[in-house]
Amino acid sequence: MSRLAASYAHCVAVARARAKNFYYSFLVLPEEKRLAMCAIYAFMRECDDLSDEAGASLSNIAGWRAQMVQTLTGPPADHPVWPAFQDVVRKYRVPAQYFHEMIDGVSSDLEPRKVETFDELYRYCYLVASVVGLTTIHIFGFDDPRALALAEKCGIAFQLTNIIRDVREDAVNQRVYLPSEDLARFGVTPEALAGPVTTPEIRQLLEFEGARAQRYYAESRPLIAMMREDSQPALWALIEIYSQLLNRIQQRGYDVMPGKIRLSTSEKMTVLARAWLRRLF
Repeated sequence: MSRLAASYAHCVAVARARAKNFYYSFLVLPEEKRLAMCAIYAFMRECDDLSDEAGASLSNIAGWRAQMVQTLTGPPADHPVWPAFQDVVRKYRVPAQYFHEMIDGVSSDLEPRKVETFDELYRYCYLVASVVGLTTIHIFGFDDPRALALAEKCGIAFQLTNIIRDVREDAVNQRVYLPSEDLARFGVTPEALAGPVTTPEIRQLLEFEGARAQRYYAESRPLIAMMREDSQPALWALIEIYSQLLNRIQQRGYDVMPGKIRLSTSEKMTVLARAWLRRLF
């Protein structure tokens, strides 16, 4: 097996084991694009792990960035993800800026986080999620330049959904992503977000943030039709899974403190089946 083939095999294994919501959407892509998405996911997963796992440090992330620069400008670095990553970036002409911004985003998670305004939260969501969307649409293929702004909004919707779902877990780890201005508006303290009870004030706060996410989902929906036809079902599936997750949170009255809310595997498979039908017809 060549080094490139082994790299793609590694990336597929990482995506299959850890991508969860993302991997289901990959399954309805043509093989070449599916492999490309697995390579990008494996790169992102390594970025996240460098910021979340024990021993995480800025020096480790700086080393990862240096390997990325080497891979983008010359022969791939030694990590098994790099040959496939390099192949995808060159084949689909993905701007290197996006990958630097991804690393900037995960680097910011190494310290306790306090966000003062929604503009600050938007910037964080852009760095950790919108740039993923912008990378993805380069692989999916598009001609309309308006797709770039819509992909950015789609990423904001996804990350707001994650933040709402994980609000207690993040607060326990001293990461409060919801803006201080919003906490003050609804009378919620960071300490309350780390507690086991979803108080009425927390429900109102999360409902407010959920409405924001819903607006971004609605505004980004035209993005699907802007993609190449063979990629539209995958993007539809991804948006549908995240939208359903937010809907599930809403149906439970934003009672997210007792435990993480998820879609079941069967629910994701139902979305996947519907996406296959879209691909066929």
